Amino acid sequence: MEAPRRDADERALAGPASPPNPVPRPIVEFRDVVRTYAMEGETVYALRGVSFTVEEGDFVAVTGASGSGKSTLLNVLGCLDRPTSGEYILGGRDVARLSDDDLSAIRADDIGFVFQSFNLLPQLSVLDNIEVPLFYQGIPPAEARRRSREYAVRVGLGDRLGHRPSQLSGGQQQRVAIARALVNDPLIVLADEPTGNLDSASGAEVLRIFDELHKAGRTVLLVTHDEAVAAHASKRLVLGDGKVLRIESRNGA
Repeated sequence: MEAPRRDADERALAGPASPPNPVPRPIVEFRDVVRTYAMEGETVYALRGVSFTVEEGDFVAVTGASGSGKSTLLNVLGCLDRPTSGEYILGGRDVARLSDDDLSAIRADDIGFVFQSFNLLPQLSVLDNIEVPLFYQGIPPAEARRRSREYAVRVGLGDRLGHRPSQLSGGQQQRVAIARALVNDPLIVLADEPTGNLDSASGAEVLRIFDELHKAGRTVLLVTHDEAVAAHASKRLVLGDGKVLRIESRNGA
């Protein structure tokens, strides 16, 4: 029996089908996370006992003034940094206690990154850039190429497969980055100011893709200072001085 038809863009970005889950499972759980740094003999608190949960299918915007802890939070979420204390549970695993090798594997398998500056490899084509995470996963070359081509088409770049980043617009480069973030079917996509280097039209196109990812059930967390970008999220986490000031849903609850 064929599955019910959905909007073509939603269907393209949905990824592998999964049975309906009436109770979303937690993807991210922060429990009293503290991150400190030593600076000139003093202890600087970047995160001060941060606690929150991101559930499967959430679209979360993290906002706050400069110095509020957004970058540190994203680094800990992406397993690029470790909490000084507290627990970080990702997909049921306490990643704060894992080895460096295990953290590298989690970054490769469970997290998709989208950066403000795209972070594409300039010497590689669109197809090769998307394929990079699959190389680190050890996916067989033929399967990696098939999946990379599929995700390039999903973000509207099927006619740009052989182009290098310098031959693409900023918006197209960010779509390559989104495809690269999705190709390993991660638990969560983390985006750092994904429209920050784009003009308004390209930014709107990237936000449309994030909206479709949310509708398709993907779990997304992005950091932004832009209120218009944050308005697309279903939840907002507001930071201040390394603390969670409030958590808002789209309806203001």
